[in-house]
Amino acid sequence: MELEINGRKQQVSAEPHHTLQQALRSGLGLTGAKHMCGHGACGSCTVILDGRPVLSCILLACMCEGKAIQTVEGIAADPAWKPLIDAYCKWDAMQCGYCTPGFLVTAKALLDRDPSPGLDECREALAGNICICGTYPRHAEAILEAAGKIAADAGTIAADGTIVAAGMIASGRGGQDG
Repeated sequence: MELEINGRKQQVSAEPHHTLQQALRSGLGLTGAKHMCGHGACGSCTVILDGRPVLSCILLACMCEGKAIQTVEGIAADPAWKPLIDAYCKWDAMQCGYCTPGFLVTAKALLDRDPSPGLDECREALAGNICICGTYPRHAEAILEAAGKIAADAGTIAADGTIVAAGMIASGRGGQDG
């Protein structure tokens, strides 16, 4: 089957019962989508499918043909997302690191959808991700810092400190029209 992964079409040999996670890990050597629970309960296998975070351990690979798939490897290779990775490192939003790829992918999907989320939006977006080390408070702080840095790098912060994104003005970080 042909899958579009990180902007490139790739041929993947997978059985009809193989999950997207199996196809990525075994078929392509993309090991960022971690295998933890195998039941869609932890978020460590999260990838972005057509702009939405999905759990690759419960999604059949054959259902992903013709859809755009982004993995943590693709996000890490894109310089536009360096502020997100840097903020995760700065805020020490990982200990063992096993859950980190799923959190980063989920955070990227959030920032694609809402370039200036508030604390509650960050927490809600990350609610499906589990960290056995307990680094939860640091994830939201890292995302908020990255959002500000990405906006500043894009020149989308107005002189009064409001963030201008996608033709809208957001007051503070709540994404409210202003």
